Amino acid sequence: MQQFLLMIFVMFFSLGCYATDSYAIYLVRHAEKLTDPKDPALTVCGNKRAEQLASLLSKTNVNAIYSTHYQRTMQTARPFAKQQKMVIRTYHPKELEQLALQLKHNKENTLVVGHSNTTPVLVELLSQQTVAPLTEQDFQYLYQIQFINEQAVLTILQQPLDCSSLQTDKHKY
Repeated sequence: MQQFLLMIFVMFFSLGCYATDSYAIYLVRHAEKLTDPKDPALTVCGNKRAEQLASLLSKTNVNAIYSTHYQRTMQTARPFAKQQKMVIRTYHPKELEQLALQLKHNKENTLVVGHSNTTPVLVELLSQQTVAPLTEQDFQYLYQIQFINEQAVLTILQQPLDCSSLQTDKHKY
């Protein structure tokens, strides 16, 4: 079943944009993290989710990857960056308006890895649509904003990872 869902995701992302002024921005919150209060790393499930994200986005022709400097966001972006042989650019999570303007100006397929309190805000800034806030348990959402001749089309997807089938982490997700 998961293989089937992965196939559908890959086919959906492979469609791409064909208009001359078209691009897509993919936004995701970091994957499941350990409970370390300072700068937590990813859990076993979180690492698996980051690998799945790399697989899901493998055919999207992403040209840029942005992440905050925190360990959990960098670890979420790293499998995709490694797969695509790309450098992860950092951004400050308190400068979302500037990042949104930069992303729109760049007009290139991009992945942005953020946090539960920044990802929905950035999605709203880019798409001009209201989205639900993320809870501390929401790690599965993947936002795709396609810009076709400067018109934003928002699609909210869910990664098909089921952590209950993995070895149980001893830490909170």
